[in-house]
Amino acid sequence: MANFNIDADKNLTYDAIVIGSGISGGWAAKELCEAGLKTLVLERGRIVEHVVDYPTMNLDPWEHELRGGLTPEQAARHPKGGRSGFIGAFNEHFHANDVENPYTEVKPFMWVRAHQMGGRSLLWGKQTYRWSDLDFEANAKDGHGVDWPIRYKDLEPWYTYVEKFAGISGEALGLPQLPDSHFLPPMELNCVEKHVKERIEKDFPGRNLIIGRVAHLTEPLNGRGKCQFRNRCDRGCPYGAYFSSNAVTLPAAHATGNLTIRPFSIVQSIVYDEEKGKASGVRIIDAETGEDIVYKAKIIFVNASTLSTTQILLNSTSHRFPNGLGNDSGELGHNLMDHTYRIGAMGTVEGFEDKYYKGRRPNGIYIPRYVNLQEGPQSDIFVRGWGFQGGGYRQGWGAGANQEAFGGDFKDGLMKPGPWEFFITGFAECLPSHDNKVYLNKDVLDKWGQPTLSIDAEWGPNELALNKQIRIDAKEMLERAGLKDIHDFDNEHEMGYGIHEMGTARMGRDPKTSVLNAMNQVHSCKNVFVTDGASMTSSSCVNPSLTYMALTARAANHAVSELKKMNL
Repeated sequence: MANFNIDADKNLTYDAIVIGSGISGGWAAKELCEAGLKTLVLERGRIVEHVVDYPTMNLDPWEHELRGGLTPEQAARHPKGGRSGFIGAFNEHFHANDVENPYTEVKPFMWVRAHQMGGRSLLWGKQTYRWSDLDFEANAKDGHGVDWPIRYKDLEPWYTYVEKFAGISGEALGLPQLPDSHFLPPMELNCVEKHVKERIEKDFPGRNLIIGRVAHLTEPLNGRGKCQFRNRCDRGCPYGAYFSSNAVTLPAAHATGNLTIRPFSIVQSIVYDEEKGKASGVRIIDAETGEDIVYKAKIIFVNASTLSTTQILLNSTSHRFPNGLGNDSGELGHNLMDHTYRIGAMGTVEGFEDKYYKGRRPNGIYIPRYVNLQEGPQSDIFVRGWGFQGGGYRQGWGAGANQEAFGGDFKDGLMKPGPWEFFITGFAECLPSHDNKVYLNKDVLDKWGQPTLSIDAEWGPNELALNKQIRIDAKEMLERAGLKDIHDFDNEHEMGYGIHEMGTARMGRDPKTSVLNAMNQVHSCKNVFVTDGASMTSSSCVNPSLTYMALTARAANHAVSELKKMNL
């Protein structure tokens, strides 16, 4: 795919260094390389080449000894991330080893990590929604956190820019709280979802049930094939049908001839030049040899994923920055956010026994936020809001897994579809709080002798109030839609389960209360940019990855412009 810097000259200097190759790191690499900058991407883990290194992409469950279950040896590598329920035999090789990469839970927090080329872009759910001014203005209006230094108009052209290249399927609705993207044709709701949509929208004016907006191609784009509805996305897609760094942005960067990727590079710190007043390079530890190496560059993009990015910044100390690079405000490591998850309702749908669906659509339904909008219902119990994700489906042969029956009739019965079911689960916004924080733990070291993170964060009263209302609303909507055997639930969980960790190096207008400026530059070290989840000032209630992409493309454009003006 690219030049791989494994045994290169250790004094080699690049125009730009990108730390991390996931969703935002891949975009940084693409934009910087296409602007003509010789760019080094430092990846903590191994090389994963598109298609070549997707060993389980075509395997069926019966082709694995444990039908996709983890062996005891595999499970032992994931004592923390394994709690998520997302790690199985078909994707275990894409998840980081918790034993080699420990962290301390001061309060319970589940941190899912992926240390390889492409990072979590090989594993994400691909739900992609634009944020609106409802989100960018929220902190200023209700007084939680600090004001975003940007508004929707600042990101709107960059949303369009990244969407046209990434490929987002969905339906335009004209909702102010959920701006429309540049869409490929939407996937289709199934018959039960259409039925529930009709009932909910009739009985609850202002609530909309739509097909999810996803980074899946529904028609070919730039040499990538369209989605085949296999729903095996977390194994790597051989068609390049969903957005990942490996299938989309890194090949574009490679095509310029300006990309170099160095795998097995544990970033120890960013090197700060006291005389020049800016960063001069990045110090790494070779993960295989333990060797210390410094690479130099004019600009540095830190895209290691939210908590790893902050870990690097905290570990980057100097006379100028004794508490971490750019930490003049003392906010570095604070204001950790996630989305609440696993609260909702489910039930059965009568009828439609003569209908089924084709394929395994890797997408579901979405009900956008409908509370505390600029116009409409306002709550006096909580601020902000939530959206619902979910879908309708028919039970299949798996329904017989726990039955004691046997014989021909039993096996024949497994070939008949079971009843239709429908569920929704809420994703609620998390308020920024200084008390939700991470910090370096020098008593617990990783495999390479580096300080690890301690994570001290929990849901606050507002999140718990949102969750309570999510459960109430979910049950009421399914009841009014005519479902039977309804079960509402709150699978109480700690932060981290949404796998949308954000904050800890937030953007802001005032260097005294934030780490980054409006262009994602470290206030006090302008040639260092942070454009992954660490930069987020609030969390919205919609999936954040599309916003990371837009922020990264915008910041890279600014970095190149400033470099040409010799301001960096």
